[in-house]
Amino acid sequence: MARLLKTVGAAVAVAIAGVGGWLALAPPELLKVGDGYAAKIVCSNVFIAGRDGQAVLADDVQAPGHPLLKFITVSVDREKRLVSARIFGFAAPTYAVYHPGLGCANVSGDDVAAQVPAVEPTPAITRSADVAWPEGDKAEIDPAVQALIEDASLAGPGVRAVAVVRDGHLIAETYAAGFDRSTPLLGWSMTKSVTAALIGMRIAEGRMDVTRASLLPEWSGDARAKIKLADLMGMESGLEFNEGYGNVSDVTRMLYLERDMAGFAAGKPAKSPPGSTFSYSSGTSTLLSRLWMRSFDDPAAARAYPRDALFLPLGMTSAVMETDASGTFVGSSYMYATARDWARFAQFLLQDGTWKGRALLPRDYVAFMRTPTKASGGEYGAGQVWLQENGVRAGTGVFPADAFWMLGHDGQAIMLVPSLKLAVVRLGLTPSRGGYDVQKLNAKIIEALD
Repeated sequence: MARLLKTVGAAVAVAIAGVGGWLALAPPELLKVGDGYAAKIVCSNVFIAGRDGQAVLADDVQAPGHPLLKFITVSVDREKRLVSARIFGFAAPTYAVYHPGLGCANVSGDDVAAQVPAVEPTPAITRSADVAWPEGDKAEIDPAVQALIEDASLAGPGVRAVAVVRDGHLIAETYAAGFDRSTPLLGWSMTKSVTAALIGMRIAEGRMDVTRASLLPEWSGDARAKIKLADLMGMESGLEFNEGYGNVSDVTRMLYLERDMAGFAAGKPAKSPPGSTFSYSSGTSTLLSRLWMRSFDDPAAARAYPRDALFLPLGMTSAVMETDASGTFVGSSYMYATARDWARFAQFLLQDGTWKGRALLPRDYVAFMRTPTKASGGEYGAGQVWLQENGVRAGTGVFPADAFWMLGHDGQAIMLVPSLKLAVVRLGLTPSRGGYDVQKLNAKIIEALD
């Protein structure tokens, strides 16, 4: 019996060593994705939002995520502006590095020392507490609306910030413990609408055209050459792209395993003719970033463009749009801003792309953005916005026909209603599986203001 136990013990030890060696030398891609996700989220929240790395790992990565994420450990090197993540303490090591003004990017071990040229962060603006938002810090609270956003049953689980704008005034705002008006928060896919605005600005400057085809040299000579800029903006390009989360898919591979995300998306084959099929794709939006950036002759000018042309004029001093390791903005997913700065962007759209009397977008461009696309059955707009949320469409119930939404992963949402001069910003960590419906909050606010 002793000899048998010894033999079994030796076999178990060999098996454990074998599994450990396999995880160390050839870890499954799912583990790499998990580590990449952890490194990226922790890095951005530490260096952009000023939060504690271990708290971010526990609260933002592990608590709401896949059970395997609970086995990840992270290390933050503030001097090198580097975050590393390893599952089981040793396997699938991945890294995210912070570049000032451009946020954090996932990098491989070989690229840790490589530097994307930095952009000077948006300079701070001194705002008076006696001057009304958006120029100053003064909110003009509507007690009825304030009571609604402080109602936990309406604001929802995991809410971190809510801000309501009416007639150009900030009329209500609230924050969860640990967050305040100075905390930049990730908008996830709300970033897509910002990408559409940047394209609109380049259109106004005569450098882009929604009718243009033959967008990329690598598409020359095949069916993809027929894809127009408008097809990409309306999620009707016909390109193959799996947007599924929770496993290794096109979107998780792009976001956490690829250093050149737009190049990865551009390499996807055509699955259907342009304009014929609606397929929501973060690859599409990242491609749009590459296209507007290539409308510049100088890559440095392209990297500075969001700050210089959009964030500074609007006073969005907290806003950071992040690039991948190749230097292309991840226009599908990665922009951080405070609730008040997300509200400034929303107000900009409510004003049809003008700010302080200056038109930054072409006339009626916002109307174009919310024009229903045929292939989506009217659910999606031509400019990276939604015309429905959780089954509720604009023009139904209390929602006016011109309502539209910016929506992002884990409960990020901005409702915009130009006819009411109303925007509602709701940010948090609220996975969809919980069934939270932000439309109940939006409907109550509209009713209160009617």
